[in-house]
Amino acid sequence: MRTCFPKGDRVLRRLFSTFAGGWPGVGLLLQRMLTAALLVWLAAINLTGRSFSPGVVLQILAAFAGLLLLVGLWTPLMGGLVAAIELWIAVTQPGNPWIPILLATLGGTAAMIGPGAWSIDARLFGRKHIET
Repeated sequence: MRTCFPKGDRVLRRLFSTFAGGWPGVGLLLQRMLTAALLVWLAAINLTGRSFSPGVVLQILAAFAGLLLLVGLWTPLMGGLVAAIELWIAVTQPGNPWIPILLATLGGTAAMIGPGAWSIDARLFGRKHIET
């Protein structure tokens, strides 16, 4: 048995040498679920009862990134995107900045820690064993 590293997954493999399983993997899955749920919930709140504004576009974009984060697809990119959007919302939008700061932190940590074993990234870019 030997391990094979296809060319397409070298970038993600450089970021994460392993995809956490067990309790750490469950923790990462719960973090991704919480982040996505909050992002979609905030986008739904902003879409109902308000007139359309540029802030709503940012919330919709963050919710889409949250859905990709939920399934664990392109986790480093989506986590970074969530962090950037939410920091932008915290700085530019009036009101309480603490929820966007919390979501920026969750997105940033997801980007740094990785998707975990229960993600599409792990299925696409995890270690592959080829029987010879």
